[in-house]
Amino acid sequence: MAPFTHKQKAYVQLHVAVFLFGFTAILGKLITLEQTALVWNRLWIAIVGLLFIPGALSGIRKIKRINILRFSGIGVIVALHWLTFYGSIKIGNSASVTLACLATSTLFTSLLEPLITKSKFQWIELLLGLLVIVGIIFLSGVGKTYYLAIAVGLASALLASLFSVYNKKYITGQNSISVTIIELGAGFLCISMCYPILQHYLPQAQWFPVGKDWLWLIVLGLFCTSLAFALAVESLKELTAFVSNLSINLEPVYGILLAIWLLNEDADLNEDFYIGTSIILISVVLHPLLSKIQNRKTKA
Repeated sequence: MAPFTHKQKAYVQLHVAVFLFGFTAILGKLITLEQTALVWNRLWIAIVGLLFIPGALSGIRKIKRINILRFSGIGVIVALHWLTFYGSIKIGNSASVTLACLATSTLFTSLLEPLITKSKFQWIELLLGLLVIVGIIFLSGVGKTYYLAIAVGLASALLASLFSVYNKKYITGQNSISVTIIELGAGFLCISMCYPILQHYLPQAQWFPVGKDWLWLIVLGLFCTSLAFALAVESLKELTAFVSNLSINLEPVYGILLAIWLLNEDADLNEDFYIGTSIILISVVLHPLLSKIQNRKTKA
């Protein structure tokens, strides 16, 4: 058997990460902590896990100061993405609705990547992004009780698109584990510095987990964050941000199936949800097919 090419290896890394990401929404619903405390604990547990990887800390010293600042800024975006992601789950009490919203990151990426990375604008990506809008229209018919959850979920998708595009722009030639530590560390510091404000508005909030929350947070922090995040960042050295986000859109497939199986969420969702989600996920299947056709026409 021929060895994997760098690009094939990147696809394997990305899809292992996506599979692990598929559990994050389920764990977010199982963990009883408020979303800010949930993300704060997820971050420090993930950082501790990454510190045990050889060369992780020494790699930071090799990163230029300007890039450390850039990755720190990206880390704040990551933290905000997770806050809105889990906030959407808590608001709507539905992992499925939030996961469907997250798939709209393809639309945002198709617009943001050419602007930020100065790459060539791809009409196929925009058309698939417009298809996602049709899916959102159906998704909005899931019920008025989910409107705020959908709005926060869409904000989360926008933030996910932003950090993927900026990571793609600056990750080349960097140690992905060291970059991950910088980004997660910056997110942790950001939330920690906001703690006095949060404590004022959420005086009764519980910040440290108890009981089974410890188990779920360790799984979330070590496997679904440390390992998955590092694999996803490493894959960006070979793949575009759009391909990354489109592949990560398989997260809703895994997550929604798990939510139906483990949490019985299908009882709370109507046919508009399934139509909208199906339309959004069709874009995942269409992208590689349309890209291959376009590439053949370009070479012809």
